[in-house]
Amino acid sequence: MRGIRIGSAFGIPIKLDLTFLLVLPFFAWLIGNDVAQLTGVVNDLFGSAIDVGVLTAGSMQWVLGAAAALGLFVCVLFHEFGHSLVAMRFGYEIDSITLWLFGGVASFAEMPEDWRQELSIAIAGPIVSVALGGISYVAFLALPATLDPVKFVIGYLALTNVVLAVFNMLPGFPMDGGRVLRALLARNRPHARATQIAAEVGKVFAFLLGLFGLFANLFLVALAFFIYMGASSEAQQTVMKAAFQDVTVRDVMTPREQLDVVDSGTSVAELLERMFTERHTGYPVMDGDRLVGMVTLDDARSVREVERDAYRVGEVMSDELATIGPDEDAMTAIEQMQQHDVGRLPVVDERGEVVGLISRSDLVTAFNIIQSRGTLSSLSPRDTSSLPNPR
Repeated sequence: MRGIRIGSAFGIPIKLDLTFLLVLPFFAWLIGNDVAQLTGVVNDLFGSAIDVGVLTAGSMQWVLGAAAALGLFVCVLFHEFGHSLVAMRFGYEIDSITLWLFGGVASFAEMPEDWRQELSIAIAGPIVSVALGGISYVAFLALPATLDPVKFVIGYLALTNVVLAVFNMLPGFPMDGGRVLRALLARNRPHARATQIAAEVGKVFAFLLGLFGLFANLFLVALAFFIYMGASSEAQQTVMKAAFQDVTVRDVMTPREQLDVVDSGTSVAELLERMFTERHTGYPVMDGDRLVGMVTLDDARSVREVERDAYRVGEVMSDELATIGPDEDAMTAIEQMQQHDVGRLPVVDERGEVVGLISRSDLVTAFNIIQSRGTLSSLSPRDTSSLPNPR
């Protein structure tokens, strides 16, 4: 996730998403507005006698709302560090921890596929939350009655940390409970199949949560939507990774001898004509035998119609090229396309010569054929004889 970097700890960048800057004051307002009711809950659960009158005098309730909301997000940050530090112990790299609309998220450079490691990483966050709840409760008991405002904030954090842990352990993949479910399913199933099952359970959970939210709190409806989308996205990514296991760029790409290219001196009008007749929306641009850029339909469209005969491809192409080697994994090509927001990558060998091109349509076609050959668990590595030459 993108965000504003505010610091780092244990070598992990800490970021704030813009949505966090909106939700923090909203949470502060919600808590401040419900100070009286929340105090009653804390008193009933912990057998205390916090004076509501002290907490609602003047602007005190809004100060307490801000303090409790800020404390809650700090606890969420510790929760994510619980996941991250255990993952780092297993050798995984953490790109960042970001606080956002729905709490926090730790971005992993690579997700674990060993079920024992995933189980340990997934339960670490809830364990940290329970521990924070216990520490807060002990502090709550130790504070004198003269510090009722502080006792309220500490009591609120003791309660919400336990609630946070319990909620996160519900089977709403990709929440912690959903990841625990996937880890347990993966003990005797392929990781991709375990992900598919956990994602389906997560979608059902999201649907039920959304229905409940319609009658309780619209915030839960939004949360349910993101759980559903997260489950769908990660399941798709995992299935693709399994499908492309041991499939290289060379297996899927269009080789150089079959590749349609365009000269840098070609007019934009000629380029559009070729795009129409050849049904391609992007071409490598060559200057002799040298790759100098990529040109797409969007590049051609940027030139006004009356000027397309005058403009050359070399003037509108992109010369900041993202390339990939022929022996890289097909999944690496997908990741690079996503990272650079491009639809195709020139394939360049170690000598810097163009040996082919790989596009999103090539990968989608190959993926569909791999799936049609049988279940992912039965795929044989390096069996790429039936992969297409899409062009």
